[in-house]
Amino acid sequence: METKKITTLLLCCIILLTFGCKEELKYSEEARGDFRLVRNEEGPTLGYNPNSGVTLLTVDGLAFKDLNKNNTLDSYEDWRLSSDERAKDLASKMTVEQIAGLMLYSAHQSIPARPDGYFAGTYNGKRYTEGETDASDLTDQQQKFLETDNLRHVLLTSVQSPEIAAKWNNKLQAFCEGTGLGIPANNSSDPRHGTRAKAEYDAAAGGEISMWPSSLGMAATFSPELVRQFSAIASTEYRALGITTALSPQVDIATEPRWARFSGTFGESPKLSAAMAQAYCDGFQTSDEDSEIANGWGFHSVNAMVKHWPGGGSGEAGRDAHYGAGKFAVYPGNNFDAHLIPFTEGAFKLDGKTKMAAAVMPYYTISWNQDTKNGENVGNAYNKYLITDLLREKYNYDGVVCTDWGVTGDHKVMDVFVDGKSWGVENLSIAERHYKLLMAGVDQFGGNNDAKPVLEAYAMGVKEHGEDKMRARMEKSAVRLLKNIFRVGAFENPYQDPSETKTIVGKPEFMKVGYETQLKSIVLLKNADNVMPLAEKKTVYIPKRFVPASRNFLGMESPASTDYPINIELAKKYFNVTDNPGEADMALVFIQNPAATIGYDKADVEKGGNGYIPISLQYGDYKATQAREQSIAGGDPLENFTDRGYKNKSTSTANKTDAQLVWETKMKMKGKPVLVSITTSNPMVFSEIEKDASAILLNFGVQDQALFDIISGKAEPSALLPMQMPENMGEVEKQAEDVPFDMKPYKDSEGNIYDFAFGMDWKGVIDDSRVNKYK
Repeated sequence: METKKITTLLLCCIILLTFGCKEELKYSEEARGDFRLVRNEEGPTLGYNPNSGVTLLTVDGLAFKDLNKNNTLDSYEDWRLSSDERAKDLASKMTVEQIAGLMLYSAHQSIPARPDGYFAGTYNGKRYTEGETDASDLTDQQQKFLETDNLRHVLLTSVQSPEIAAKWNNKLQAFCEGTGLGIPANNSSDPRHGTRAKAEYDAAAGGEISMWPSSLGMAATFSPELVRQFSAIASTEYRALGITTALSPQVDIATEPRWARFSGTFGESPKLSAAMAQAYCDGFQTSDEDSEIANGWGFHSVNAMVKHWPGGGSGEAGRDAHYGAGKFAVYPGNNFDAHLIPFTEGAFKLDGKTKMAAAVMPYYTISWNQDTKNGENVGNAYNKYLITDLLREKYNYDGVVCTDWGVTGDHKVMDVFVDGKSWGVENLSIAERHYKLLMAGVDQFGGNNDAKPVLEAYAMGVKEHGEDKMRARMEKSAVRLLKNIFRVGAFENPYQDPSETKTIVGKPEFMKVGYETQLKSIVLLKNADNVMPLAEKKTVYIPKRFVPASRNFLGMESPASTDYPINIELAKKYFNVTDNPGEADMALVFIQNPAATIGYDKADVEKGGNGYIPISLQYGDYKATQAREQSIAGGDPLENFTDRGYKNKSTSTANKTDAQLVWETKMKMKGKPVLVSITTSNPMVFSEIEKDASAILLNFGVQDQALFDIISGKAEPSALLPMQMPENMGEVEKQAEDVPFDMKPYKDSEGNIYDFAFGMDWKGVIDDSRVNKYK
């Protein structure tokens, strides 16, 4: 009898196991083109490409991706765990070769690749051909660095359209998903929300992407709230494009008015820059409600890579460190600590739950004599004091540190933008440079598609420190890098629906807010006799502007031209436009700030000089009689001297004809008002043109229509100067490169002083809470 009971019990168990214990599925699955979406009832939505070899695992009724294809749920595949736990598990499973690839950040990728030049690529060995090549395909070079070099961080530049970007992203992610451990790509972008000046704004229409003022224009609003709004919208558009890291914000305080990267900053105020940095990072990184995974991070988040530690805005004499001629940042005012404020009080002290910027990029510069521990004068990324002692230990930063692009390359020439930028370590080999960066505390190498020098650096470390220590060092960086991919949900779903991307990126609501912000970034500097706003549809004379032949930083040439500097057809919707000054009620003159050189000229070398010349902020020819006698810093393997001084040398600006245009227009108008609109990237000397202008508007990159709306009175100016305008070039030469607000500002014919936080509205000089808070 007992045997029969036991047999019956066993049969019941078998039946239950076979028919009654089938696990209830708590997810549903649907096809979305080339990928599938899996919606967990109690967890995140997953995305995978069935052709990648990845399958689903079901645990407790929930779906998980089997990324390493071992039919087991590994900790890094378990979305219920924290990003820290998952990152540590995955890092421990990675080979040194895979970690080396993770530490790479690609050179610039154009979608599609250009047939030649800096952004060139091939498709099955052939150049891109319109109408034949699929623009969303991966290039041969991309497939190579993804598979052979294990690269997973990709920098995007131009894209043919939002839809193409989404399709390319999906192919990229499927390729990564089917390779190795299934680590998704972390795509990134430099700022891509600038304006196309001649584009017409239509409230009912969308665009390729929402258009906003430059960072300097955002600073002119003096409104962190607007920056927060911008970055929340921008992050939405980025995610729809498949972008999960922003190589921004640029928070260097622009204490040197001649610096070529001034326009990418939030101006020269440490306090304002810190507030803007905080708002920018919060907006980009924060996910709310259903999009949040944990601690403010989630499917709406975009990692912010704040730059450039420890501040790059004090280049000697205004020269920029993209060039060997501009490698030194100097501190004659002993004001180094002020340059840290946008980081320590802004990007590292967020109001939102993500707490601090996910990544930091050091600048190319050698911060001259600021290494108080080891006394090294090497590029910031190579300096262990600046990266480990100061950033990591003093300020407790444990996010990713990524070098700027090209710092490990060989330096061959003084004045070429794409030259290698291994400042201070030019004597080391490429592999030795990678090793020095690792030991300084860097996690990632910008612009490097090749894992070989990273592996050579690892071998050097094994020889010096042993394999255990070097493996631990590599894993430490791997964990930091992986956390940024886990936190934004890319391991769960890196795919985009191209049709949704098309509706999100540049949608009318986003275009509207961007355009309204452009209006709020325009500064009214002068309004003699209240000539603005134009109360009715006036007849205006708009002179054509001469643009000299030029060559951009990549060497691409543009021919000289003479044409209307604005969208003349759009102008005709606002004004009666005439080519006869005698018929006009007033003139509208559109010009740009003086176009400066890089502060170096080979012609000077050929004449026996040292090559260094002044950088001018005035239109007319300039002789540097008040420059310092000798440079503060110097030294380069390509030079046999250390004095980079340029006292008593002269320079010219390419667009000196802009000042001439203002004067000529005044003569033609014979006493009638002349309104001058200036698009600027830097402070400038106003004495050459201000007296000839009845009114002056200043913008930092807006659509022409925004200017027309201000001039015609459809909108009122409200912006303030985020920097000083110097009285003359003597003030520029005498100021200390590292100190803000140390120039005597220009005073115009109306008695107004063009100082930081100056601006006017229709009632006069603005004196509101913004001025009181930040001036």
